Amino acid sequence: MTQTYRLAEVFNQQQTLIATVEQDERTAYFYLRPTEPFRGKFAVRGCWLRNLLPAPAQEDLDAMAQGVPPLLSAEYCRTLEAEPILQPAGLQVVWTPGDDGAALWYQGQLLAVIPGWSLYQDKQVSFSAGCIKENRLTAPLGSASTNAYYEQAVKDRHFWRDWHDGHLWEPVQRDMLRCYEAQYGDSLKYYSIDQGNWPPMAISQHYHQGSWYFLTLGMCIRPMPWVDFLYEDATHHRRTELAMAIDAEVMSEENAVQMASALANFAHFPWARLSWLGEGHTLSSAVAPVGFEGFLLSAELGERFTLPQREGEKVSLLWATPVTAAEQEFAEKEARGGFELVERLTESGHDHIFRPRPQLVEPVK
Repeated sequence: MTQTYRLAEVFNQQQTLIATVEQDERTAYFYLRPTEPFRGKFAVRGCWLRNLLPAPAQEDLDAMAQGVPPLLSAEYCRTLEAEPILQPAGLQVVWTPGDDGAALWYQGQLLAVIPGWSLYQDKQVSFSAGCIKENRLTAPLGSASTNAYYEQAVKDRHFWRDWHDGHLWEPVQRDMLRCYEAQYGDSLKYYSIDQGNWPPMAISQHYHQGSWYFLTLGMCIRPMPWVDFLYEDATHHRRTELAMAIDAEVMSEENAVQMASALANFAHFPWARLSWLGEGHTLSSAVAPVGFEGFLLSAELGERFTLPQREGEKVSLLWATPVTAAEQEFAEKEARGGFELVERLTESGHDHIFRPRPQLVEPVK
């Protein structure tokens, strides 16, 4: 019986995934596994790293049939001879900022990459430095000039190194507040919502033309999961901030602050749930106003202004507006229900500023 040794085990930021490096007498592999709450939703992803025996001439079908990590056959291997065993001290796992993919470095050299978007489909996708030709186990990692994933892995390593220095939050915070204050006046109150964890995130409160405004800052530091898989050009969808506006005539400041506390939970949602937020999405909330079940997110409903870019990418602003249980069910069940609900709100003269209103869909009987 082949004995497998786990050389490294590293959780991602939100502990939704765990990266492991495993080695037996034959091979070494890099894996990303979902943690317990996500095991029924996402599959394990693996990447062959190296053969510790000479590369076989044919595909290692016997090992596959036995459920043993297979050797990579000779035509795909950079080195045909047995490679040295990996030493745990030389291994470093670097997660993508989006928290759904990872790169493996060994003794300062990039050894493998499993891209984040591969989590959301059935085919195994990975890149290994020891591979020279694409196969069912992995694909060539190449170099920064030949493989965008290699180049991105280097950028991700620099990203974490820069953030660990602790000097990047202040300019992000300053630029976001300046942008918000240009629209809605001075920031009256400032609430930290990161619970002391990375990334730093907060909500800025403003009063403008008879309404309370609440806007997040810090979400845009990291790209959201899923988006690279869903969009061919994801640069306009990866990063977002959230906002809420409440008519001060219908709600006191204290109650408005309580309602806006929903944003503190929503701001963590994409990474805590390995999901994403976009136009027409809905989220349930215990702090929705009486008669409402949750919130609809929409950039179309609200005022549009340009937020500071992050990493050269657009940052969207999604406005959260309360919706009833029937409206939320409609938005989630219909193919384009969220978009249609935004249209109904607009056609009925409702915008991003919360005021009491009638329900816009018939309740399900």
